[in-house]
Amino acid sequence: MRTARAASALFLLALACGTVAVVAAWAEDPWAGGAVDATGNLRVPTDYRTTYEFMGSWAVAADQDPGAKEFHTVYASPGTTAAFRRDGHFPDGAVLVKEVYSGATGDMTTGTVSHADKLSGWFVMTKDSKGRFPGNKLWGDGWGWSWFDAGNPLKTTSTDYTADCQSCHIPAQSTDWIYIQGYPPLGK
Repeated sequence: MRTARAASALFLLALACGTVAVVAAWAEDPWAGGAVDATGNLRVPTDYRTTYEFMGSWAVAADQDPGAKEFHTVYASPGTTAAFRRDGHFPDGAVLVKEVYSGATGDMTTGTVSHADKLSGWFVMTKDSKGRFPGNKLWGDGWGWSWFDAGNPLKTTSTDYTADCQSCHIPAQSTDWIYIQGYPPLGK
């Protein structure tokens, strides 16, 4: 019995140390999270659903029918929300991952309901306050920007952030290109 408790305690200690090590690695090197390679190519981090912080969701209304045509669910790399609440801005190396789903709408006992249906792809942004990749057309205005189709989280279809990504973010330019009002964890 004593041996089982000791083994359980050691396991829990190792698990806690591993979690602390991951968060510490992010604090020391924000590029260690796996979203950016040495030349500035972005990719969807494989573990974002289990290690990133949930930021919020958006529903995009259908053009004519009732319900939503899209759902956007956003995650942030570990420590991002705490740093934003503390400092009022996104820390260098912060990674935001937005999942984009098509919407499905139908009748349920509670009324007409929309829900996320099929994954369309991901939009990934990485904060770069130091201008690390000046020759890369997917980096600028303090961020790395890329869209990834659902079938390939490792290869972006974006070629130039100003043409492919930034136009949707122009209304949010004053808040560092991010629609922060949609993310309750960023509140103070």
